[in-house]
Amino acid sequence: MKRVLVLGCTGSIGSNAINIIKNMSSDFVLAGIQAHSNKQKLDSIAKEFNCPSLLTSLDNSENAFINLIEKSKPDIVVNGISGTAGLLPSKVVLENKIDLALANKETIVMAGSLIKSLAKNNNCRILPVDSEHSAIFNLVEKIGKNNIQKIIITASGGPFREYSKEQLKNVTIEQALKHPTWQMGRKITVDSSTLANKGLEVIEAAYLFDVNADQIEVVVHPQSLIHSLVRTNDGMLYAQISDPDMKHPIFNALTWPENKNTYLKPFDLFDNTMTFYKPRTDDFPLLKYAFECAELKKGYAIAFNAANEIAANAFIAKKISYLQIAQIVRNVLDKDWSSEITSFDDVFETDQKAKKYAEELI
Repeated sequence: MKRVLVLGCTGSIGSNAINIIKNMSSDFVLAGIQAHSNKQKLDSIAKEFNCPSLLTSLDNSENAFINLIEKSKPDIVVNGISGTAGLLPSKVVLENKIDLALANKETIVMAGSLIKSLAKNNNCRILPVDSEHSAIFNLVEKIGKNNIQKIIITASGGPFREYSKEQLKNVTIEQALKHPTWQMGRKITVDSSTLANKGLEVIEAAYLFDVNADQIEVVVHPQSLIHSLVRTNDGMLYAQISDPDMKHPIFNALTWPENKNTYLKPFDLFDNTMTFYKPRTDDFPLLKYAFECAELKKGYAIAFNAANEIAANAFIAKKISYLQIAQIVRNVLDKDWSSEITSFDDVFETDQKAKKYAEELI
């Protein structure tokens, strides 16, 4: 019986994790939960599962997360917290020598080297929960990193994949929130439409799998059935295919290294069409900027994430236009971010500096 602590329990990742725990009660127990602001749902889950809870809009300190871990005594923690707020709890989990099922991509984008060193030094695992990185993780585990020449990350292309440059000028927040494949939070849905989310995944993949930016490729695959591929040294492609349901990668992280039977519906090849396109990086430049940051590393990835977070939220609040998101990120990246990142203090300082620049531009 594996004890699971779910951070961000009222969001889409957290809700899916709890669904798995509920349906596989002989394998998992919900040991504890955390939410940012939805107290009513948090209290309801805590009562149903009789587990400790934490509302971080009241207390998001390091000690609060340490206390929750001490009370819940988890074997694994699912981090489904959105945004930069997810980094601190990831750090606390690994410092406590607990395996981390990670959906919070900012943890790796902002502090990839530090987080990986922390996991290695404390003999615990980072198990990716992003569907793309979960797919890559499993392919690398099965095929062997030395046999892999290139990682290919799939992107749905978002709702504006076929929009002209002229049409993109007039995109509204209401349009941006209508994702064709996935049901997600507002900010990540906007990021998916601009390809910023795919850019963050490129940076995340570079850190997680210790590869250079030129070993990563992005392909637009609107059906979101192939979650990522790898090309082996002999030129062959290997893919992970499943329905676009986040329960699959969460289940995989919770059960790893076993390959358990699941209550989830198996993928059916029949009556499914798969198409693939090159991303339009001139019209969706945030993906291109992310590749630059994955190559430069140092503070550039932190600045990319911070500037995009501020700009995307400004667009959600209708303070800027859709195309201004990328313009703000570019202007922030044009500053000097070449200082080495050697501590978590450096990470948070760089993050705040980049956010300040972005806010000034807005």
